[in-house]
Amino acid sequence: MEILRTQRLILREITVDDAEFTLDLLNQPSFIKNIGDRGVRELEQSRTFIEERYRKSYLDHGYGLYVVDLKEGTDGAQVHTPIGICGFVRRAELPGPDIGFAFLPQYERKGYGFESAKAMLQYGSEQFGFERVLAITSLENDASGNLLLKLGFKFDGLTTQPSGEELKLFSFTY
Repeated sequence: MEILRTQRLILREITVDDAEFTLDLLNQPSFIKNIGDRGVRELEQSRTFIEERYRKSYLDHGYGLYVVDLKEGTDGAQVHTPIGICGFVRRAELPGPDIGFAFLPQYERKGYGFESAKAMLQYGSEQFGFERVLAITSLENDASGNLLLKLGFKFDGLTTQPSGEELKLFSFTY
């Protein structure tokens, strides 16, 4: 199900048909380093992960992470290539929704993160009435931190997760 469109992108709900893409994304070295190792190594594990994590969030919270599809290829043809994920996560350890995003390395630094996250922030306000959105990054993830600042987030300080990991905490107020 399509959630929204931007100039170059379509954001849609993830389905088990996206298992191969998800498996690839979750095992990118940058994903493992900056977000974490989800332990998904096989296609069937990817399908289960999609159902138990991503799709479950839609049911539990009404929102979640969405596939970011590139609308067209370099030749202008409609291709709908999955290039990343962007959306909202509801974590028990945070007092509100937080925005998350990750892209395959070949699609980083092309403005897709900014374009999708900006549209998602608007969607969060219009569809869910969000007044404030949080974001967390690993201490070393300057690229995501800089993107958050460009989107209008402010750095709130450090937060410690139940696992003991320290993360940077950002917030966006509408």
